[in-house]
Amino acid sequence: MEKQIQQLERKDSSFLPSWLWLQKGSIMSFIRVEEDSEFPLQNLPYGVFSTKENPRHRIGVAIGDQVLDLSVVKHLFNGPNLSKHQDVFDQPTLNHFMALGWQAWAEARAFLQKLLSAKEPILRDNAELQRRAFVSQASAIMHLPAEIGDYTDFYSSRQHATNVGVMFRGKENALMPNWLHLPVGYHGRASSVVVSGTPIRRPMGQMRPDDAKPPVFGACKLLDIELEMAFFVGPGNQLGEPIPISEAHKHIFGMVLMNDWSARDIQKWEYVPLGPFLGKSFGTTISPWVVTMEALMPFALPNPIQEPKPLPYLCDDQPYTFDINLFVAIKGDGMSKPANICRSNFKYMYWTMKQQLVHHTVNGCNLRPGDLLASGTISGPDPENFGSMLELSWKGTKAIDLGNGHTRKFLQDGDEVIIKGYCQGNGYRIGFGECSGKVLPAKVV
Repeated sequence: MEKQIQQLERKDSSFLPSWLWLQKGSIMSFIRVEEDSEFPLQNLPYGVFSTKENPRHRIGVAIGDQVLDLSVVKHLFNGPNLSKHQDVFDQPTLNHFMALGWQAWAEARAFLQKLLSAKEPILRDNAELQRRAFVSQASAIMHLPAEIGDYTDFYSSRQHATNVGVMFRGKENALMPNWLHLPVGYHGRASSVVVSGTPIRRPMGQMRPDDAKPPVFGACKLLDIELEMAFFVGPGNQLGEPIPISEAHKHIFGMVLMNDWSARDIQKWEYVPLGPFLGKSFGTTISPWVVTMEALMPFALPNPIQEPKPLPYLCDDQPYTFDINLFVAIKGDGMSKPANICRSNFKYMYWTMKQQLVHHTVNGCNLRPGDLLASGTISGPDPENFGSMLELSWKGTKAIDLGNGHTRKFLQDGDEVIIKGYCQGNGYRIGFGECSGKVLPAKVV
């Protein structure tokens, strides 16, 4: 790390990336940030919020337990990329800002870190501007950070794909023949992507629990979670113009936590031959704060060894796998506190986000700012790392212990699922906030 900093400083210290600049010393904010806060100066994730007093949706940045309202301080952005685009911070979503590209994102981040630092007087010493610009996170109502035009879900954890394959096809045919050659995915339903805290209703649908009998219609009985992460697309590409792997990082704005709720019994009956449909489209939950890729770069790891070697358009030797600790908990009726059921890590992904994006566009498919691309269930090598109840209960053959006599094989009505994640730095933590949702009873038709 120090060598990398020195090399960049010798070239031009004014262009030193903020994620490297912050490693050089203890840069503090004038806003109080608790030691265990997920939102220190090294993070500064973007979100969209409102308040009871002001229902207008605004773009904000999390710092400590506060939200900085960028619509109030937009006039202060005077750099070469943002001075003519201050209006992007007056929008009700992040789409316009995402569309500006990586140079504008870097400029905004560097300016915000300076503005919020303890040594910068512009905001620190202006009590009236502070009063208008800051909102307590406790009083902020969070919304979807972007208008999501399209949502794609991948299937990029080798351990998860292997586990599911073993359950349904046996060890010899666990992975399908294409899995090690390309990032498998499907097009999801953008309209049912919701922000954390939104209840999820148990879906109705067709199932065939007994293969010897006709299908039945009713409420899903095997409701599951899927521990995932997702990224928002920044600038898109023109129809017919693929994005090369060398440019992919410039199109990835930032990441969120995700729970891709799944109705396993509906999914099992419907997925042949075209894949997921009603078993997936009833609800997908994401965390409200979008953590930028620049904030995550200190936690980049070497990419996994891929054998066989992918085709040239997917080959990439730049580290783009990330050390992000992930946790899933369930709090059911009668439980005094949530019970942890999974501890995993984003580093278990086999296909990287850059490979996912490049493969998505290689046929000429055009992505747009605000499109959401998800990882698929994230599972690691040990049972405690399994990112779905399908795996944790091993297809319902064993109970998951929640403590104090509470067990689950799949979700019950009233269960609240809580996903959290963070990167642990030296004396600071980069977090995503909470990704949660409570299961409501089915609405019978």
